[in-house]
Amino acid sequence: MPTPDSYGQGIDLAQMTDPPSIPDAIAQLAAGLIPRSIMRFASASTRGATLAAPVEGMLAWLQDTNLLTLYDGSAWTVVAAGSQTWTAPALATGYTNNGNSNGTVRWRRVNLFGETAIMWSGGIQVTYSGATPANNGMFLSTVMPAGSRPTDRRTVTAACSGVTSDQLSMKIDFNPDGTVEIVAKSAATTPPWISLNNIMYTL
Repeated sequence: MPTPDSYGQGIDLAQMTDPPSIPDAIAQLAAGLIPRSIMRFASASTRGATLAAPVEGMLAWLQDTNLLTLYDGSAWTVVAAGSQTWTAPALATGYTNNGNSNGTVRWRRVNLFGETAIMWSGGIQVTYSGATPANNGMFLSTVMPAGSRPTDRRTVTAACSGVTSDQLSMKIDFNPDGTVEIVAKSAATTPPWISLNNIMYTL
């Protein structure tokens, strides 16, 4: 009869008194070790299809998002993000980088207290048509990619120039469809630059 491992991890080890079978012994060891190692899956959906009944304490690496996830007994939570490089998105017509010398607009995924979050940096120079920012405030030329969009709208405030503006911050909406919009409709609020530095929100 197999004997539990001496570390209390519930891994059964074949004994000399067991019927001889190398395949059974290997399968038994693998069944004990694999669920306790860091498993790798192409995506969260692949993980879900493979692990129909996950066990508390399981760890799984998601290759599409570079996230390390842990099953806490009720749900998969993010415990670490891999090396998430900065992405510099293309800006829509009417916007340029380095507004007020804040640098190139960039974003990246990070782990924030066990949740996936998006961090931004840089500054944009903005042109206007009357009181409306160029492209109706949509400053990216394409939408954010899947896996980087919030499940619900995330509204943040961003520092801006006081020139031609009666306020020093602007409202920006990050939408579930991947669009990003500067919300400004007042002729008294047309700052020439907006900073995205220090903006962060969870998905």
